[in-house]
Amino acid sequence: MGGVGVRYDKLETILQIAFDMQGSAEGVSLADIKEKFGVSIRTAERLRDAVLRAFPHAEEVETGERRKRWRMPGRGINTLVSFSADEFASLAAAVRVLNRENMPKHGEVLRQLTSKLQALNGSKRALNVDPDLEALIEAEGLAMRPGPRPKIDPAVLEALRQAVLARHEVTLHYRSRSTGRRSRQRVWPYGFLYGSRHYLVAYSPDVVADLDEEDGFRLFSLPNIAKVETVAIPFVRDPAFNLKTYAERSFGVFQEDPVDVEWRFAKEVADEAREFLFYPSQTMKSNPDGSLTVTFRAGGLLEMSWHLFTWGNKVKVIKPRALSTLTKQRP
Repeated sequence: MGGVGVRYDKLETILQIAFDMQGSAEGVSLADIKEKFGVSIRTAERLRDAVLRAFPHAEEVETGERRKRWRMPGRGINTLVSFSADEFASLAAAVRVLNRENMPKHGEVLRQLTSKLQALNGSKRALNVDPDLEALIEAEGLAMRPGPRPKIDPAVLEALRQAVLARHEVTLHYRSRSTGRRSRQRVWPYGFLYGSRHYLVAYSPDVVADLDEEDGFRLFSLPNIAKVETVAIPFVRDPAFNLKTYAERSFGVFQEDPVDVEWRFAKEVADEAREFLFYPSQTMKSNPDGSLTVTFRAGGLLEMSWHLFTWGNKVKVIKPRALSTLTKQRP
């Protein structure tokens, strides 16, 4: 029986590669197969050969690069695709999460995508899927998370998204969260950071050097943007900028120079703390007394202090001293 299971696994892998080839305009390379399925380059070659044997109409893509790529023209394998109740339930849960997190535009786009996928699934399959889907949706709820839900103007968000795609300069009518002062900010929009609050990440060509933002990149709270004026002036995006790397520079959204951070969680909460990803590059060490030490390097001390407050006296800040002082100042 084990051999049959292995053969089915290989068949699923071959079909998935075929789907990837059809769904990609640039095609799929051996490196893509190796990375996605965690196999050796030799196994990736065998899987590619199996796909080409099963689907001889697959074609090699001319990319001008040394690395070869293959894709599936047309929609020849669409009839092999179907969607399960589990998959639709996951999409429905994602829509609810997006709406809860004050991202209704994304939620609506995903809801429309779900409708299109349900249409592709066909009426006969829907007869089998719909009862299971209804049961799963009823069985999966989202815990209410209290907290602020500032309103974001849909027109503002749409204008910014278009400017990001077109790489056009914009002028923001902005109200500072800290001072309440209103201003007009000329910026080059790069992207968005979504969290407990949502922000625009933008480069400010007029930034003042003494603002401790020498690289020119700043965060603008989306609810505090009253209006966006689109200027038909293109900007050249910095090829060295990476949004993921920028976001990971700090514990939260506040950007500041990284420092060495060390926390010690008491024995009573050590198991719970082990389940947390406090920071992508964190390390955890179990201590002889049952406590847990967590270390990483990042900025964002204020947001760290907010989070540590939720642990009460069950966590101690070993370093930096500035963070220890912040946590002691909180009520």
